[in-house]
Amino acid sequence: MSLTQENLARAKELIALYPEPRSALIPLCHLVQEQDGWLRPDAMEEVAALVGVTPAEVRGTATFYDMLHTESVGTYAISVCTNIACLLDGAAELLEHAEGTLGIGVGGTTADGAITLEEAECLADCDRTPCVQVNHRYVGAQSLESFDQLVADLRAGRRADTIPNHGTLVRVRRTVGLKADPAQIAAERAAMAAAQADRAAAKAPVGGSSS
Repeated sequence: MSLTQENLARAKELIALYPEPRSALIPLCHLVQEQDGWLRPDAMEEVAALVGVTPAEVRGTATFYDMLHTESVGTYAISVCTNIACLLDGAAELLEHAEGTLGIGVGGTTADGAITLEEAECLADCDRTPCVQVNHRYVGAQSLESFDQLVADLRAGRRADTIPNHGTLVRVRRTVGLKADPAQIAAERAAMAAAQADRAAAKAPVGGSSS
C-alpha cells in the first residue's frame, strides 16, 4: 500500500526539516507504520525512493529497532516484561495466563487481528511489576484479573484516549527543523578538533620517543 496523498505530503514536509533527505528515514518509517500498522515491503521501497537510499537500507534500519515492525501485527501489541524484577513478581504466570486466555503464543496475533502478544526484556517500569505495555504505552502492574479487563477494554475501545492503534508512536506532529546555524556547527566542530589536537600534542614526548 502506498502512502496516502495526505501522508505523502507529510513525508515531504518531514524531509524538508533535515539538511539531508536520508536523515528523515526513521521519521518516515514512523509515518508509514502509523498509516499501515507495520512496514510493508512496498512502503519501504517508497521510503527509499523518497530519501535516496536503497530498500535494503530501509529494511536494515527498520529491523534494528524493536518499535518498527516489518511483519503484520495486531491493532494492539501487548508486551509483558519477563526480566528479573517482573519475573519475581509473577510475570511468567501472567504471560502463561495471557497465552491461555488469548489463545496464542508469544509473537502470535489473535484471529480477530486485535491483539499481538510479545515478551519483553526490560520495559523500565520496575517499580510497577509485572510491567506491561500496550503499543509502547505503560499500563501499570497487571494481575491476571486486571489483564483480562485490559484486553476487554482494548477490544471495546475504552482505552482509545490513551492508547492509539499500533503504529502511532507519537501523537504530536513535528513542524520545525534544526535551529542551529550550519556555520556555527562547523565552527564548533573545528574548535573541538583543534582542542583535541592540542591535547594530543601536549601528551607527546618532547624530542620524540626514545627506544
